Amino acid sequence: MTPTKAFLSTAVAASLLFGAVSAQARDFRLGVITPPQHLWSTEAVAFADTLHERSDGEHSVSVFPAQQLGNEAQMVQQLQTGALDMAFLTIAEISNRIPDFGALYAPYLVDDVDHAARLLRSDTAGELLDLMPQGVGMVGVGYGMVGMRQVLSRAPIENQADMSGKRLRITPFEPIRDFYTATGAAPAPLPLLEVYDALANGQVDAIDMDFDSILILKFYEQAPNLLISNHMMFPMVGVVSGRVWRELSVEDRELIETAMAEHLENVLSGFQAKDAAQEAEIRELGLNIVEADAEFFGDAIAEWEAIWGEKAPRLEMLRQEADRLRE
Repeated sequence: MTPTKAFLSTAVAASLLFGAVSAQARDFRLGVITPPQHLWSTEAVAFADTLHERSDGEHSVSVFPAQQLGNEAQMVQQLQTGALDMAFLTIAEISNRIPDFGALYAPYLVDDVDHAARLLRSDTAGELLDLMPQGVGMVGVGYGMVGMRQVLSRAPIENQADMSGKRLRITPFEPIRDFYTATGAAPAPLPLLEVYDALANGQVDAIDMDFDSILILKFYEQAPNLLISNHMMFPMVGVVSGRVWRELSVEDRELIETAMAEHLENVLSGFQAKDAAQEAEIRELGLNIVEADAEFFGDAIAEWEAIWGEKAPRLEMLRQEADRLRE
């Protein structure tokens, strides 16, 4: 099944849940936390252009990047009430409400961005989206992502013991918090746009981050040590408010879902295309680089598995699919 067809199956299920009404012109609002130059933001704008064109000018989308509409927790609340129409969200807030989504953050579930993209395009990952209408009052259209997670720090991290007690910035959600707690670090939730200053003034000692954001936001200027671990993927999900969804005709739902799915796919393929070049660029910056694999983190991975194996029953299915896609 193609990604678009998989996503459209979600639309059909949601249409049965929410019901259909007659078509009407809409000016939708779409929120995203990333800065305007980030691929999530540029593809959100491209989606707006596509929807406007394919609806013959009937529908428009105003994109609000860089947390203009609030942080993700606030945007989720707006989506649930219908005050916000659409968003490109990290799965942080979703996993806080639907624990099975936390399985996507299993340490070393995937090997690299290509493997991550294959898993996110799979029917197994697509089935998680079917949990969203009832679980969070939103329709999940499909996945995007950023690159794999690394650790950038002010002082060198040569082994897991060096992580002990370090105040380490994370995106605020349980799976990543539990992983870094298990490593001995002190996870510190912090909005993306506050990270640079937090590194500069010593508010945090290290950050959990991908190559793309490290380069775009120049975090390396304040933290010259990089642990290249590729220990987690970091998915994004494109969503539509359930309250808004039930106001749309079946035709408009299909139009929106098809267009958004295409641009989410552009996010996946975009990060696949540029990951190697970004890693090469980072390696030319003169940072102190340490390579890490699963053994580097010792018992932290097993500790995470013990917690999330119970919280997220679909973890085993995702692991089996990831193994199949590795072959």
